[in-house]
Amino acid sequence: MAQPKGRVVLAYSGGLDTSCILVWLKEQGYDVVAYLANIGQKEDFEAARKKALALGAKKVYIEDISKEFVEEFIWPAVQANALYEDRYLLGTALARPCIARKLVEIAQKERAQYVAHGATG
Repeated sequence: MAQPKGRVVLAYSGGLDTSCILVWLKEQGYDVVAYLANIGQKEDFEAARKKALALGAKKVYIEDISKEFVEEFIWPAVQANALYEDRYLLGTALARPCIARKLVEIAQKERAQYVAHGATG
């Protein structure tokens, strides 16, 4: 096990990528706090919480940010007719800054030195 390197807040979904990065960060010597954002998706958040803790997260935050996501990101995008290739809505792309903003708030609250994500690519 590596020497303690500090605390990191990880944008966590409970999927393979974020679960692997949680374990890797822990192996590298970081204390990991997992953050799951509920932006309105159907997901078993309790199962994801249990998985994160079982993999070694020190703490897990699950926050419903669906209202601010719709009001501050989706609605302005609809008003601007923001489409990709003139036909695709940008839901996932619009969710990223909303999630990142909350991730940083939690990092500040937890006095974490780092934030991370486990998104593919």
